[in-house]
Amino acid sequence: MTAAAREEVLLASRALGGGARQVTFSVPDMKCGGCMTRIEKALSALDGVEEARVNLTLKRVTVRWHGETPPLLEAVRGLGFAAHLGEAQEEKKDETFSRLVRALAVAGFAAANIMGLSVSVWSGAGEEARNLFHWISAGIALPALAYAGRIFFASAWEALRHGRTNMDVPISIGVLMAFGLSLYDTATGGPHAYFDASITLLFFLLIGRTLDHVMRERARGAVKGLARLAVRGAYVLEQDGAKRYAPLEDIKPGMVLLVPVGERVPVDGTVLSGASDLDCSLVTGESAPRKAEEGSTLQAGTLNLTGPLTMRADAGAQDSFLARMMQLMEAAETGRARYRRIADRVSRAYAPVVHLAAFLTFAGWMLAKGDVHDAVTYAVAVLIITCPCALGLAVPMVQVMAARRLFDQGIMVKDGAALERLTEVDHAVFDKTGTLTCGTPRLRDPAGYDPAHLASAAALGAHSAHPFSRALAEAGGGRAPAFKVLREIPGCGMEAEAGGATYRLGRPGWASAESLSGLEAGASCVILSKNGARLATFFFDDPLRPGAQSAVAALTEQGIGIEVLSGDRQGAVAALARHLGLAAFKAGMMPDQKIAHVERLTAAGHKVLMVGDGLNDAPALSAAHVSMAPASAADIGRNAADFVFLHGNLEAVPQALHVSRKAARLVRQNFAIALLYNAVAMPMAVLGLVTPLIAALAMSLSSIIVVANALRLTAAKPRPSSPGPEAPLPAPRLIAGAAE
Repeated sequence: MTAAAREEVLLASRALGGGARQVTFSVPDMKCGGCMTRIEKALSALDGVEEARVNLTLKRVTVRWHGETPPLLEAVRGLGFAAHLGEAQEEKKDETFSRLVRALAVAGFAAANIMGLSVSVWSGAGEEARNLFHWISAGIALPALAYAGRIFFASAWEALRHGRTNMDVPISIGVLMAFGLSLYDTATGGPHAYFDASITLLFFLLIGRTLDHVMRERARGAVKGLARLAVRGAYVLEQDGAKRYAPLEDIKPGMVLLVPVGERVPVDGTVLSGASDLDCSLVTGESAPRKAEEGSTLQAGTLNLTGPLTMRADAGAQDSFLARMMQLMEAAETGRARYRRIADRVSRAYAPVVHLAAFLTFAGWMLAKGDVHDAVTYAVAVLIITCPCALGLAVPMVQVMAARRLFDQGIMVKDGAALERLTEVDHAVFDKTGTLTCGTPRLRDPAGYDPAHLASAAALGAHSAHPFSRALAEAGGGRAPAFKVLREIPGCGMEAEAGGATYRLGRPGWASAESLSGLEAGASCVILSKNGARLATFFFDDPLRPGAQSAVAALTEQGIGIEVLSGDRQGAVAALARHLGLAAFKAGMMPDQKIAHVERLTAAGHKVLMVGDGLNDAPALSAAHVSMAPASAADIGRNAADFVFLHGNLEAVPQALHVSRKAARLVRQNFAIALLYNAVAMPMAVLGLVTPLIAALAMSLSSIIVVANALRLTAAKPRPSSPGPEAPLPAPRLIAGAAE
């Protein structure tokens, strides 16, 4: 490693304390679990390296070391992978998918035309016509092979060039040897040519490779949603009173910032002046807005609702709450990315077995007959008949069918591997606000209030963005006083005048000075008053999400443990848990506490399903074995989850579990079909009982059987999810006289 390169890595790294440093760099060429293993082993073997973690979905490597900077980039490049510091630039267009589709189209076109010519040969064409058709087939096969086959050839060459092997090596050898043997027989006037076998082989392999790529690409970009939640800059107040807009990366601790109404807090800080209400639901999971006033601490990402705030920045953007969420999620995603897909695990053993079988076939027939042509023909037949078309289609076909089945039920699957992980789940963890509940306050029992009071409260609430005010505006109607001089008192509520009287709608204690001893403890409520006299007390609930009770019951019946993790208040979480019949729940949980709890469950041997919706759930969603989020979740929550259900019904959770388990059964059946086929077909090819053409037909038949078996997943009609009525949480017992 040159001194310049070492200095570049050192500058890009960050100090962890105690002489340790850490750097993250991109490896965009990683494609499978085998790539991860080789990179981690190579980096871990370097002097001073303590830990090397590879994130396959983000194509990112994180390394921690002590002492002198090791040659990290050179070690990765020595394995044949490109490596560079900084984030991999996300392509606006998926070039790999476009390349696969073009290759698939070329291979399909060539296979159809060559097969048509082959039919003419099989039908008894004369020698001259046969030779002509063979040469035409060669002319079609050569450019098609060069264009469509380069995806496999390039991968195989890179593997061989660095002294390793992969599934593409026997595929490339089989295709090229079939073409070469056919070209030789055509040039020498031989009766057989196998151009159709080599091109058809490529066609089926490209189908599986394309489907697999589509499912894998859905898993990428989970952390990127944080950029959409974070603001791009902030208003900085200078000492002379001037105001300027500065990029977020220029915000330093000690700067004085202005947070307008409707904007998110840019960095962690402390309120210097002003009062407002903050929507913290995405950050902490607390359903009720939180009051902010002088001296209150602010977290990056919370939404300012009712009044402008002047704050002091206590941390830079790189050290804020959102940055810590990014670090937690990257670490969690890396842990989950270590999961090896079934196809990856099978492919590790495939190549050496096929190579050995083909070599022994060639050697055996050379010893038996001494005919090089026949020995090569039978070896090619072994390579073709054992080609992993059926194995390559076994998983992606089922996963695509399962994804379609789930989509018909309103559930989106982002990653095929998540379907495999979901079948292993034995413990479910639910967030409360926005997941088990709808996340938006609703007025409790609107018919129980005086219509005149409700109309007055709705008229005042229509002028505020506070969640309680919006709920009143939606519930109310009818005639109300002609309010004038309306104004919102940040952190307190609305005030207006009508008929010479002053009306207030807002917090108890501000709207009315009357005794509040009758109010239920911890109640979410606002007071409507006239000249300080309380007219009505409006209580709010966060109703259960449709299907919550039936989903919990269905999971419990299947023996899956369930608990609630929430950042909300103890009383609110306990009431919900009692209503759902759940004994296990934790309240007041911060994001790092949620992820720690999930990791403890994992360490105890559980396979955890996490269902959540907010920013505070995102790290736990990434850390869990598999995760789900509603479509109403924050961008970061949807991006971090493996499944997103588009309707509001929580029955999506047991539905996804049912489909994934059925898909797992079909995958096992497909593997059994593929292995049984190889167990029968390989001995026949080794014994010289099949030609390369018959081998290609047998390989195609096994692939068709696997595809037909996968299609069975869509045979049963999906059970529609009925949204059902929204069930409000049971109201705690009211003390007489608490509400009017």
